[in-house]
Amino acid sequence: MARLLYRLGFGAHRRRLVVVLLWLLVLGGTALGASTLAGTTSGSFSIPGQESTTALDKISEEFGAGGGATARVVVRAPDGQRVTSPENAPKVAELVRELGTLPGVTSASNPLDPKAPTVNAAQDVAYSTVTYEAEPGDVTEEQRTALFDATRGVTGLTVEATGEATQAPPHVGGPAEVIGVIIALLVLAVTYGSLVLAGMNLLTAAVGVGIGALGVTIATGFMDLQSTTPILAAMLGLAVGIDYALFIINRYRQELRRGRDVGDAIGTAVGTAGSAVVTAGLTVVIALAGLAVVGIPFLTQMGVAAALTIVVAVLVAVTLVPAVLGYLGRRVLPRKQRTAPAETSTETPARTPEDAEAHERGFFRGWIGAVTRNRVVALLLAVVGLGAIAVPVLSMETTLVAAPPADSSQARAEKLLTDGFGEGFNGPLVVLFEGGNAAATAASAVPSIQTADDVALVTPPTPNADGTAAMLTVIPKSGPATAETEQLVTDLRARLADVDGATTYVTGATAVSVDVAVALDEAMPVYLALVVGLALVLLVLVFRSILVPLVGVLGFLLTIGASLGATVAVFQWGWLADAVNLDGTGPLLSLTPILMVGILFGLAMDYQIFLVSRMHEAHHHGKPPPAAIGTGFRQAAPVVVAAALIMFSVFAGFVPAGEGPMKSIAFALAIGILVDAFVVRMVLVPAALALLGEKAWWLPKWLRRLPALDVEGAALEEDRKVLVDATR
Repeated sequence: MARLLYRLGFGAHRRRLVVVLLWLLVLGGTALGASTLAGTTSGSFSIPGQESTTALDKISEEFGAGGGATARVVVRAPDGQRVTSPENAPKVAELVRELGTLPGVTSASNPLDPKAPTVNAAQDVAYSTVTYEAEPGDVTEEQRTALFDATRGVTGLTVEATGEATQAPPHVGGPAEVIGVIIALLVLAVTYGSLVLAGMNLLTAAVGVGIGALGVTIATGFMDLQSTTPILAAMLGLAVGIDYALFIINRYRQELRRGRDVGDAIGTAVGTAGSAVVTAGLTVVIALAGLAVVGIPFLTQMGVAAALTIVVAVLVAVTLVPAVLGYLGRRVLPRKQRTAPAETSTETPARTPEDAEAHERGFFRGWIGAVTRNRVVALLLAVVGLGAIAVPVLSMETTLVAAPPADSSQARAEKLLTDGFGEGFNGPLVVLFEGGNAAATAASAVPSIQTADDVALVTPPTPNADGTAAMLTVIPKSGPATAETEQLVTDLRARLADVDGATTYVTGATAVSVDVAVALDEAMPVYLALVVGLALVLLVLVFRSILVPLVGVLGFLLTIGASLGATVAVFQWGWLADAVNLDGTGPLLSLTPILMVGILFGLAMDYQIFLVSRMHEAHHHGKPPPAAIGTGFRQAAPVVVAAALIMFSVFAGFVPAGEGPMKSIAFALAIGILVDAFVVRMVLVPAALALLGEKAWWLPKWLRRLPALDVEGAALEEDRKVLVDATR
């Protein structure tokens, strides 16, 4: 692989104009496609084939339910008054009339209609259901603005709006995200000592993430994608794109300092660091694409979209980056180092990295020295510290029912509905009965349903036109995201399992959440076995060792525990909530654990490969284990630190202004990156390798026949040695 990538990098350098133009053409083509072919995204989570999803489809078929997006406009009378009073009823009627004339609205129900009133028992809270022609997710910003303007135009009454039609799709590119990118630029500038080179690194990464994200946008015109899919792809693509370019550029600068000419240095950088980039990228792709084994379509879409963006980032790193480096030449080095003589003959061996950088890495020399000298203490502190941070995981709760921002009209509307109709009103459950005598069966089941724990109200059954189906609504006593309501779903299904004369289904937002959680719990062991197993095989091929990959994977488990523990402490317990601009506490999104495993595993193995491959390279060149650990650490740690800070800043940029599920996911990823890079990879792994000594690189004889992935470029050095010997 090193030889192949050397030729690829050298070829990109020689034909740099063609390579740059091709990538710009691809970027322009995807931008054009995104502007003309893009569709909309969905904000709902469901799993085809699950009971709750099947029931929703059947309700749509049997009752004609569904259609356009809806909103609830909630009206509350002042204290001591009723919405039905002579002074307030005309205001409600005028509001309903105005709602019916809003752009895109097909109907607005009258809460005071005697035939179908939607007023609470105290008659101080009522709501109108506003139905749009557009599907959920297609309601425009102008239509949402017109709805909120209408709610603010009523005097003497409190009016708020909530529902799917009021929800704006998540977006990328806010001030916080921009700040994250600026921090990444500053880290690059400090690392390189050059703002121009830092900007070049960022631009090449932007090309990759632009193509990937625009490609996902094009896909929305041909399939239903979840609204977080483009954001996840953009967030990951930007982070790894910057890091992969950083690794290659850093190695290129090292090769120039060793005395190589520009073309050879570019080829060597792509053949060595590029090999590590390809291997690391492959690990990330395996982890993300492996989400397909879960069997949940929207999760598969997230994983595949992000994996394809990673593939684009890798291709950019090994082709576009060397092409642009060809234009920069020796200007990537500080002015004092540009005049160093280039390597002009195969008879003059290049200086070793240790010779070229003997004056650097004083801080990292002290770091690795302290870790290896006190390896037992360092290992224990890392394990105990991360274990302590992971303790909150024991109380982790998950849900798909996301609460709206605390100071929003949606949150105020839901609070009015809760106060007027009860906590469970915002999370009703629907029970569907199918059979020849469905209505009678449903009516006979009502008493049993009413005696279930946490049931506040059961509505009379509503039959369909031909009497082959009936449905009723169950209003829980507890809120939609509570453990009590989730247990009610399980209890209702158990009570209705043996009903004679009809097939029963329980659905609703909470039921969908329960079904997704069950599916994720069942899929997690299979997913872990597949992803970890494939990654272990890949790492064995890279390091020619059994224990090094095992240490890396076990360290990753500590990373996941600490990251999830910190996320639970902040988003569920409310610790440091102001620091992340948190509106309110509650359960984590059900997808958070499995997404974290998929994403963080790939990124953690990135750092494992980049850091330990340099240690392996030093050991391969004859250094004893302690010296190899120190040499490899000093060479790779600075760039790993820069990469981790960049990735942290990119992920953290999505936290302060993050919306919905992306806020907690971005926080978990940011914490996970810090923990994995600075504690696991730079403390735990070196300490464990120092304890293992020569045994760390042990490989059973029966595995030595496996092919070796040459990520350190040993084949390139052997080729040069042959050339040198041949000229003597």
